[in-house]
Amino acid sequence: MTTCLSCESNAGRARISPGPPIHSGKFWLVEHAYPTSLAGWTVIVLRRHVEALHELTDAEFAELARIQGAVVRALRTVFGCAKEYSVCYAEVAGFEHIHFHMIPRAPGLPSGEQGGAVFSHLKSPDRVVPPSDVVRVCEELGRLVGEGLAS
Repeated sequence: MTTCLSCESNAGRARISPGPPIHSGKFWLVEHAYPTSLAGWTVIVLRRHVEALHELTDAEFAELARIQGAVVRALRTVFGCAKEYSVCYAEVAGFEHIHFHMIPRAPGLPSGEQGGAVFSHLKSPDRVVPPSDVVRVCEELGRLVGEGLAS
């Protein structure tokens, strides 16, 4: 069995993102993906280790829906997205733990990088968003997500 990198990050032992958590809910954490070449690429990660959506509780689904809504609105405010993608595969070794990628799709993103091809931005080490920018984005999104969940 491979080490669960999401569990390691959730526990603070090997954080994936250089930025602070964007939101910490009862069941879910919101983090900035790293490394990525798209600022604002967030990941909503279940706190407990689960590898299939059918294992989620009704309460986990309910909180997820509220968080996704708040994250989408925050991404739109900060990045002026044409669309926002929400993707859950949880198939890569070390990342089988349920998590949702919330990706801001810019209006000018080339068609060859849209849809599933957007994942090429996780594999572009030459264009990684600098850690200081990730921290700034996390702080801004965190404020907006918090406001969205409070209303």
